Amino acid sequence: MLPRIRFIRTVPIFRRLATAVLATAACLFVITSTASATIGAWQRQRIPSLAWLHAVFFLDQNRGWVVGSRGALLTTDNGGSSWRITTRPTEDTIRDIYFTDEQNGWLVCERNIYDLRSNDEPRAYLLRTGDGGQSWSRVNMGGVDARLTRAIFTRSGRGWAFGEAGAVYTTNDLGTNWIKLQAPTRFLLLGGAFIDDSGWLVGAGSTILQTSDAGETWHHVRLSVPNNVRFNATSFANARLGWAVGSEGAIYRTINGGRSWQAQTSGVSADLLDVKFLDSVEGWSVGAEGTVLHTTDGGLHWISERTATPHTLERIFFADRTHGWAVGFGGTIIAYGRAEAPRLRR
Repeated sequence: MLPRIRFIRTVPIFRRLATAVLATAACLFVITSTASATIGAWQRQRIPSLAWLHAVFFLDQNRGWVVGSRGALLTTDNGGSSWRITTRPTEDTIRDIYFTDEQNGWLVCERNIYDLRSNDEPRAYLLRTGDGGQSWSRVNMGGVDARLTRAIFTRSGRGWAFGEAGAVYTTNDLGTNWIKLQAPTRFLLLGGAFIDDSGWLVGAGSTILQTSDAGETWHHVRLSVPNNVRFNATSFANARLGWAVGSEGAIYRTINGGRSWQAQTSGVSADLLDVKFLDSVEGWSVGAEGTVLHTTDGGLHWISERTATPHTLERIFFADRTHGWAVGFGGTIIAYGRAEAPRLRR
């Protein structure tokens, strides 16, 4: 008598297993897709110029300008998807650009020392526009006997321009009239930030200057650990919390309005040339060799971002948390985009 063979019904079991696997895969796909959507990436933008770009400014996520060597001035109205060259307002190098609103903006221009016909000619000057950059006119600042590197303005009409040998100029009427301030340093000033009447300027020789009265008086801050740092830029999230970046990957932070500073670890040795904090925890820094650093914990940890360029990045600008640009050598523009995570349908 043959033994009875017992058949096991495996089809429903396999169906249940297959259903579970597919469901798990779908969940993983959703999680992965959601996570990917919140991760930003830097992409190279193409422009019709190889000028060394020194500065970038955007009014919003679409309208912006970049400036650079030999009077280079390019503009975009689509976030940099395409850039167009505007009529050069000068043949001199443009070091900085700043707009207070859609119509009013300034350019910081530097003359080539070999083009000067006498020692009395100004090394630097400002150009101003009142029609959104359609035309530019020269600002009368008197005799500027130093190279200027940056300019900062507020909507209230205050402004500051600064640079070589500790030179600081200020205006109370949106740049119509300027006076020279007395700063307690002879070092080159390279970066600055102002919040109302509180301001900070940084530069070579470990220079950090702090003012609480719009620059009438300055306090020269000493680092807690003596170090010869060339500070290139500073950014403040509020009147107490700020950062300064400089040579050989140096990053310093203050939590008391700039009266004292403590070093942070950047993890890089490349010179850092600019820094921008979006709030008290999230910030970015750029520099030599295409370096881009990102922090989301106030600088306790800095992460090196992958970029599409090995060239020096001189300046960074964010229109909002999800739209940023950095510019530098050889007509380099890289743009940052970060999409919002899609909402899942139930």
